[in-house]
Amino acid sequence: MSLVRGMTRALPRSFKAAGRQPDRFTRPQISILRRHSPTNHRTSHSSASAPRDSSNPALSFPCLDAQDAKSARLSARSLQSGPEPSYTTGYHERFHSDDPLLLDWGGVLPQFDVAYETWGQLNADRSNAILLHTGLSASSHAHSTEANPKPGWWEKFIGPGKALDTEKYFVICTNVIGGCYGSTGPSSLDLDGKHYATRFPILTIEDMVRAQFRLLDHLKIRKLAASVGSSMGGMQSLAAGVLFPERVGKIISISGCARSHPYSIAMRHTQRQVLMMDPNWARGFYYDSIPPHSGMKLAREIATVTYRSGPEWEKRFGRKRADPSKQPALCPDFLIETYLDHAGEKFCLEYDPNSLLYISKAMDLFDLGLAHQLAIKKQRAEYQAKITSGGKNLNDASCSLTLPDKPYEEQPSASTPSTQQPDRTGPEPEAPPKDLVAGLAPLKDHQVLVIGVASDILFPAWQQREIAETLVHTGNKNVEHLELGEDLSLFGHDTFLLDLKYIGGAVQKFLN
Repeated sequence: MSLVRGMTRALPRSFKAAGRQPDRFTRPQISILRRHSPTNHRTSHSSASAPRDSSNPALSFPCLDAQDAKSARLSARSLQSGPEPSYTTGYHERFHSDDPLLLDWGGVLPQFDVAYETWGQLNADRSNAILLHTGLSASSHAHSTEANPKPGWWEKFIGPGKALDTEKYFVICTNVIGGCYGSTGPSSLDLDGKHYATRFPILTIEDMVRAQFRLLDHLKIRKLAASVGSSMGGMQSLAAGVLFPERVGKIISISGCARSHPYSIAMRHTQRQVLMMDPNWARGFYYDSIPPHSGMKLAREIATVTYRSGPEWEKRFGRKRADPSKQPALCPDFLIETYLDHAGEKFCLEYDPNSLLYISKAMDLFDLGLAHQLAIKKQRAEYQAKITSGGKNLNDASCSLTLPDKPYEEQPSASTPSTQQPDRTGPEPEAPPKDLVAGLAPLKDHQVLVIGVASDILFPAWQQREIAETLVHTGNKNVEHLELGEDLSLFGHDTFLLDLKYIGGAVQKFLN
């Protein structure tokens, strides 16, 4: 029998290795296989009823066990005070507006808050203010303060003699509306005393900027010395200049873009999908229950992949496993997997999932092309007219979201090659689109610094080249463009958070 067992184990391997078909086995081999195969239906009643051991043990999944345990802890905690963390990084100033804010897609915030922090001193004529715009998930806490000594997300870039020199400038940083660090967002309470959740209206980058300028009005700051931002903040810094050209001096856009492109839209889409498919998301109404921490964790892991570069992963982790002495696992096993797992786990209860959905969608909608700007302007005028006439339910989006009966199929362009303006969907077009040139025309007299990073896969360097080239085509002769090659930075999109020498140095030189 020991010989037979050995043959039955060896046969499938030799069978696969040789690529043979079953009918090529000899009759004795087939007989042996039938007698010892677990799928044999001709076994006797006694042998069928006898207990059998599995050929292999089931794998363990500690990563899933950890998620189940977290859900259990959050469920127990919800019986006390609710499972949602208090999304805050400590003390911040709060600007409250009772004047309604009309949003680009028809939603209205009847009142709203903007959380902000400041560093430095505002001069007598209020002309030395810099508005620092944040990335998607950042708070207003860009630098430590006496009231909140925790290091900020741009701690080493702000201060006396630094990139944003607080001996010269008064630096303001806000948490954008739609966020969860003190500004009005989906986790805030609506007029009925309940969380907005997904009753919160769709946002745009321009909506965020308009709210910021309400704050500037409150601070009696007529004109900014500079509008500065990285990533989504780089979008905002450009949008501020386009919306309020007479109220903005210099502009700095780092690792941003003038319009969102398909790759970054696709990556944010996947993050939203894994988050929304977490059963605990509950269509956004999870504030009195268990938050969708598993979906949030996966969304952050996807995002983290786009924040750094392949060469950096190779340098830091290579193909090393966490513990080579152990069997490979389907849970995090390679060092890069454990790094992503940690990044997702750390973030999943620090940020409101609905804020991630709304703000990432605002990034997708971003487009400073003239046609888009005119369409939104017309749309806003129509909504404003409805408000003036006492209309309600201005935003009908809830009734317009439908799935097509048939899967989407690409359609040929209506424009002919001879008349179609080249669209910058690749790295090397002949010229910037005329529509984008017209859209950025309000910035033709501004001093602008544009910085890109070659190792950035989320906002590739060609998108910053597009900004600079487009501005040059507007007639702007005060455009500076800096691109860090991979010999200078392998940190990808996160370079703006880490590179004091090249990013910080360029910002300091441009401002001073």
